[in-house]
Amino acid sequence: MTNFTSIEIMLEQLGKTAAEIDRRRGEQRLPLFDERLFGCRSRYLVPCINEAKATLGSIQREEKANILTAQRAEYLTQMLVAQIEAIQREVATQRIRSNEPRPKGSYKKPISDMYQDLAQHQEWERRLAQMVNDQELAINQCHSFSQQQDLQQKLLATEKRLQRCKEAMIRLEQQITYREQHD
Repeated sequence: MTNFTSIEIMLEQLGKTAAEIDRRRGEQRLPLFDERLFGCRSRYLVPCINEAKATLGSIQREEKANILTAQRAEYLTQMLVAQIEAIQREVATQRIRSNEPRPKGSYKKPISDMYQDLAQHQEWERRLAQMVNDQELAINQCHSFSQQQDLQQKLLATEKRLQRCKEAMIRLEQQITYREQHD
């Protein structure tokens, strides 16, 4: 049985620091971390700490139940290390960020830039849709079950990226429409 006490103590200390940072700066405009690292998509640090603790808890539970495979242990351990490092970087950069100048009033992106962003998203959507088609074709032509599983996981990830891209395009289109009607 592995001893995780030092990691638990580090997460507790990070949790206290994170709570202080969250109180001081409040909710952020965007999620702090990529959703592949933290599924909670939080705009605060404390839920990310809790997710890292849950990752550690999964390792401990599965090891105790004797169902932790080497592959799963490697995946969860890498995830936990990446989560802790990301939180530590976020905490370490707080002093630097607090000295950054804040924009006065509400910053408005020029509408021409918004159209460029939309065009970029349309190009990404086209590429992602092509990737989905290519991956579906590869799955249909694949005869190995394990390769098929890998390809299906990649397809699912690409489909999620495509969905996020489409959602971002809708938001951009709504912002452009709003700006055109109200400026």
